[in-house]
Amino acid sequence: MSQQSTTTRLHIVSAEQELFSGTVRNVSVPGSLGELGIHPRHSPLLTTLAPGEVRFTDERGEEDFIYVSGGMLEVQPEVVTILADVALRGDQIDEEAAKLAKRRAEETMKSAVLYTDRDLARAELLKAVAQLQTLRDLRKKRGRPTM
Repeated sequence: MSQQSTTTRLHIVSAEQELFSGTVRNVSVPGSLGELGIHPRHSPLLTTLAPGEVRFTDERGEEDFIYVSGGMLEVQPEVVTILADVALRGDQIDEEAAKLAKRRAEETMKSAVLYTDRDLARAELLKAVAQLQTLRDLRKKRGRPTM
C-alpha cells in the first residue's frame, strides 16, 4: 500500500518576482468563478484567477497570504503554479493607496454614465478590496489591530 502525499509544491510568481516556492499542505485561490481549494494530489486544472488573496498553509502548519490581481492557475497532482499579473506580500501593499483607490472606484461607480467606466471602476474596486483584505488577514495572524 503506497503512502498518500500530504503536501504539494507551490510556486507563486509574477512578472517582477517569485513570491513563494515551497511545500504546502493546501492552497486557496480566488478563481474567476469562485474560491478554489487545492489539496495534494488534486486533479489537473487550468483556470484564470480573479483579484484576491491566495491563502496557503506551509508544511509546518503556518498560514500565509499573498495578494494577486489576477492571472492563471495550473494544478498538477504534485505541483501548483500561480502566474500572477501582479502579486504582493503584505509588506509590499500600500494601505493608503489601496484605500484611496477603493474610494475613487466607489465614487466612479456611483457617478459614471458609461457602463465601461463602471466596469473599469468595479475591477479597480475588487483589486483594492482584495489588497485591504490581505492586510487585515496578515495583521490578524500577527496579532495586530485591524484597520
